[in-house]
Parts: sequence; structure tokens; C-alpha cells
Amino acid sequence: MSQQPLAGKVALVTGGSRGIGAATALRLADDGADVAITYVSSHERAKSVVSRIEQRGVRGKAFASDQADPEQAASLVDQVMAEFGRLDILVNNAGIFVTGSIDAEETDQEAMARQYAVNVAGVVAVTRAAAKVMGEGGRIVSVGSTSGDRTPFPGLGDYSATKAAITAYTRAWARDLGPRGITVNAAQTSSISTDMNPDVGPFADVQRSMNALGRYYGRPEEMAAAIAFLADPDASFVTGATLNVDGGFNA
Repeated sequence: MSQQPLAGKVALVTGGSRGIGAATALRLADDGADVAITYVSSHERAKSVVSRIEQRGVRGKAFASDQADPEQAASLVDQVMAEFGRLDILVNNAGIFVTGSIDAEETDQEAMARQYAVNVAGVVAVTRAAAKVMGEGGRIVSVGSTSGDRTPFPGLGDYSATKAAITAYTRAWARDLGPRGITVNAAQTSSISTDMNPDVGPFADVQRSMNALGRYYGRPEEMAAAIAFLADPDASFVTGATLNVDGGFNA
């Protein structure tokens, strides 16, 4: 197999300016893909990621796109197609994390609505737009959370529901797109050190105690490696699957 199994491919990584998204964009570039990323407000971070992508000898481009607005999805895919001429790999990484107990006296309804819009409606819209232009051998990988399988802490109901929806869609889309030779999978994690889930503080200590490996947190690059596997041509018989990258948190 080539040392760059994704040479000639074009990937789109949503939320690619930091954390798991940035690590994934760089890993796919290492594997030979041209990579487009999206960002909302982190223009300088996105610019830095694109520079690092291009240092790997492939093309990179950042697009401002708010996944909370599903109407932007079709435009985003059109821009990627105009810039690169094709789309082979979609990584649905953009997501936000909002907590709140069902019996809370006050709930930030606007924040909850935005969480659903980003984590579910936006993913559906981008995937629908991407599926229309992908050819045989296409790869769709969504970043999930083990919270979609179990909810180990109070206040995670709304977030957990969004991630459970993504794994359900993954299985359904695998059926929809399988006849076209497009695979659809999810990689879900728990304790990866990112801005959204920092590896310091009381909540981090609780998560560590539930990790089978006993390591403090995983690295974004470890999640990126799993996503890269699912995007690889060698994963051609893997579809409708959910791969846990969680240090045994969900064991």
C-alpha cells in the first residue's frame, strides 16, 4: 500500500480549526489528501491549520461556515467543489457541549437549541449535501461520544441525545449509501483533551477514574488516527459501525 493512501482524495473536516478537527485535518494531509476545513470564529487558528496542511505538500483551504445554520451546508459543499473539483471524504467533527438537568429551575433554551442545530441538524444537512457529489469509494465519518451509548453523569441528557442521534443516522446512512460504494461510520470518544473537554479540574479527575487504561486523557491525534483508518481505502468493508476511541471508558 502507498505511504499516502489518500493521495488524490479531497477531504472536508468540519470544525477543523482546533482540537480533534485540526488533528484530523493534519492526519488526512499526512496521508496525502487535500483538506478543506470549516470554522466559525477562529479565523487565525484556521489559517494556521491550513498553513500546516500545505506544509505537508497538499492543498488546504478554510471556509467560514456556521453549522448551526443548515442552509449554509449546500453552499459549503458547493465552495469545496469549486475549489477542489471533488469531495471524497467528509468528517463531521463540528460540535458543541451544553449541560442542563431536566428538572433545572431555569434552562438556557437558546443554548440547547443551538446544540441540537450544530450536533444534529447541521450534520444531517452537510452529509446530505456531500452525499450528492460523492462517488464510489466515498467516506463519511462522524465524530460521536460514548455519551450516546450511556450517560454516566447528570445533566447530560440533551447532549447525549444529540450523539445518540448521530450513531442512529450512521447506521441508516450506511444502508442508504452502501449501494453507491460509500461507507458511513462513526468514531466516538469520551476523554480526549480539547478546549471543550480540558484535562484539568474535578470533572477530568472523575473521567480518569472511569478510564480502563488509567491514563489521564487521550490525545486528539489518537482520535484522528481512528478517523483516518475509517477514511482509508483499506476500510472498504467497514460501514454502519461505531468505533470507540475512549481508553476503555465504555468497556
